[in-house]
Amino acid sequence: MVKLFRLYPALWFALGAACCYYAPGPVLLAGLLLTGMVSLSRVLKTFPALAFWGAENTRLFREISLSLAALAVGFSLGFAARLAASGPPGLGLVEGEISGLTGTLRDDPRGLAGGQGMAFLDMEKAAGKDGLRASAKGEVLVFFPEESVPRLRTLGRGSRVYIEGAFLPPGKGSSGPVFRAKGVHVLATAPAVERLRTGIRLGIVGKFSPYKWGGLAAALLLGVRDSLETELAASYRDAGCSHVLALSGMHLAVVSAVIAFLLRKPLGLKAAAILGAVFILLYAGLVGPLPSLERAVLMYLLGTLAVLGAFPRRPAVLLALAFVIQICRSPASGTSLSFILSYLALAGILVLGGPLHGLFRGIAPEVLSRPLSASIGAFIATAGITAAVFGVLRPVGILAGLAILPLTTVFMIFALACLAAAFLLPPLAAPLGTVLSLLYGVLSRIAGLAGGVPGIGVSNPLAVLAASLLVSAALLLAWKRRSEKGNRIAPFAAA
Repeated sequence: MVKLFRLYPALWFALGAACCYYAPGPVLLAGLLLTGMVSLSRVLKTFPALAFWGAENTRLFREISLSLAALAVGFSLGFAARLAASGPPGLGLVEGEISGLTGTLRDDPRGLAGGQGMAFLDMEKAAGKDGLRASAKGEVLVFFPEESVPRLRTLGRGSRVYIEGAFLPPGKGSSGPVFRAKGVHVLATAPAVERLRTGIRLGIVGKFSPYKWGGLAAALLLGVRDSLETELAASYRDAGCSHVLALSGMHLAVVSAVIAFLLRKPLGLKAAAILGAVFILLYAGLVGPLPSLERAVLMYLLGTLAVLGAFPRRPAVLLALAFVIQICRSPASGTSLSFILSYLALAGILVLGGPLHGLFRGIAPEVLSRPLSASIGAFIATAGITAAVFGVLRPVGILAGLAILPLTTVFMIFALACLAAAFLLPPLAAPLGTVLSLLYGVLSRIAGLAGGVPGIGVSNPLAVLAASLLVSAALLLAWKRRSEKGNRIAPFAAA
């Protein structure tokens, strides 16, 4: 947990990048002013007159100067990433006159409720209605016709296609450009590595597909929601637990825990961490580019470097570094909702989870107080964004998560075991499938009951954001006072 009122340079760096990435206009001027302040502080530090401050104050001055420098550099990086993310795609022709696009599938086509499919396309060329051709660059979201989805799903990411259709009017379906395809022509199959990846994904989904619980297993392990029951997905959403279905740190933690369990004893901690990192990279490549999962992978890899002694293991610092790396590697990913909620939720757990756990100590059982603290911290941190996007808050998710999260973890472990049994020991798959059916029924029941609790409608998201900040400040202050009181009492009790 982050120590109260103490921020490390890495956190200042990420804070500056986040501020200028999400609010580039108002923050840029502040960034320039801070840069000037840092430059001035570095000059003032060279004056002998500052010697009277003493060693401790000089060290404090050095830390403040370093933090301001990190903040200023973060402003510059965040502004550059925002410019890279907000640039429109280069179509080469007038958008309304384009009738066809040539490009490569950037991700695996996903099935929609109406039978259509969707995927992002890295554009290469654009074709006009009058026969004109032009080079194009950037990505565009494409809705594919129902009849083309099975073949595209088999071909997978990396396939080169030509699509006929038209762009949708701005503001419909996505914040970026959206193309509705009427016809799809496959120009080239994906490279061999991508074909192998697609084959493995389809093979795993095929092992799960005969079972009622298979859709949930595919969603939790691979992020494939095509077979997930619509009613169950809606129950998770209404229960305030839709994040459980989005691959993130929880899911990666299950996979990495299984790997660590199998490797740590025979290989040792460091060797298991290195080999585990390789497995995690392979797993992330199998699943595909999901912002929340990429954040978890980056933190796992940074944590591996920390285990090897590259830098101290501080979760908040790992989170900050992962944020900076991710917006540099893929500037556009920072605008996705899953990216924003993923980082805010974990930040809420790190900043508020510890103080809440300290406040609950002695009031709630330890087995409940820690997960409850984490759940409340994540809810408070994400409340403002959730209210702005969905217009409703679902506090029932705080309590529902106490049951759904551990049961989902157990479900994932048994699903992995069932998958291994299906390939290695088929007779064991049946009893494991029976356990998974029972877990699926319990999860469906809990999500359905929690989903029946009405949410709280929000008409002013800014008020929710202000309230969440005030509540956070009050919790931190209450925890600080309780900690100080405990520190005063402890020496007296020891005497």
